[in-house]
Amino acid sequence: MHVNFPLKIIGLGRYLPKRIVPSSELEKICNLPAGWVEHRNGVRERRWVTGDETSSFMSAEAAREALDEAKLKPNQLDLIINASGTGEQAIPDTGSLVQRQLGLGASGIPAMTVHTTCLSFVAGMDVAANFLQTGRYKNILITSCDIGSCGINPKEPESASLVGDAAAAVVVTRAAENESSKIHHAHFKTYGDGAYLTTIMGGGSRFHPRFENHNPEDDFFHMDGPAVLRMARGIAPEFLEELYPGLSKSMVDIDVIVPHQASKVGLMMLSRFGWKDEKIIKTIETLGNCVAASIPLTLYQGARDGRIQRGNKVLLVGTGAGLSIGGLVLTY
Repeated sequence: MHVNFPLKIIGLGRYLPKRIVPSSELEKICNLPAGWVEHRNGVRERRWVTGDETSSFMSAEAAREALDEAKLKPNQLDLIINASGTGEQAIPDTGSLVQRQLGLGASGIPAMTVHTTCLSFVAGMDVAANFLQTGRYKNILITSCDIGSCGINPKEPESASLVGDAAAAVVVTRAAENESSKIHHAHFKTYGDGAYLTTIMGGGSRFHPRFENHNPEDDFFHMDGPAVLRMARGIAPEFLEELYPGLSKSMVDIDVIVPHQASKVGLMMLSRFGWKDEKIIKTIETLGNCVAASIPLTLYQGARDGRIQRGNKVLLVGTGAGLSIGGLVLTY
């Protein structure tokens, strides 16, 4: 859908946990043959948190790099959006914890969460663009951090061997009239019939840990990967045409594609739309699937490698639990 919101990314940042976990370690945990994970999922290694590497800490570290590039002090922010698929705790909202980690705990700067699992960053960008369009805020920080390692289920090696931990952040502002940076198209759809294909059943009010006969496995991540892929295949062509006509058959005039790093098979599926592999940025091999952080991490990598430059037209796209599908077409 055509929106044309003037939005400019003026700072990018990331934080990677110190611990590097090779796929051989996952093969031992999940009792898999050597080489299975990289062959099946395309992940050679990923990062997992240690010690005090909390969600808010990692988000703040990524935010500091983004703020430095934007040449802004933390107190010059007008809004903080935590766009993550996993929270640090149930209450309070992780946005307030990120604010506190940035030394802004007495600032009053509004902080909130946009949570659409793997699409949280893309949705956060859309929310920020609408705020900038109205002139309500000037400088907006969007952070995405996911720590999925704590919830992996060794009994489900397909998903357990995919998950990585990381954080990424951007600072966005309204582009000036003489600048080309903007979000051209934005579109999101949700199909609740796929709600239970990707779940963590515990942690909420339905399966609370204090309830009698609480099943600890409800606190683990579960995904029916083949069913998710089948459903995504069915809805993607129509969605892409609604997002940007022609996109289901070619790259149209898009220079670079930044997809969610869902899985090796999921990334391979993108070729069926006529998208050129050399134009698709991938980070799954060394970072795995970092949930909502995957797209901004991949955006960061593309910008730092010089594959994404000012004036490039970029597609951010992916699917998330729900089952949801979403995307943005923007000029960087």
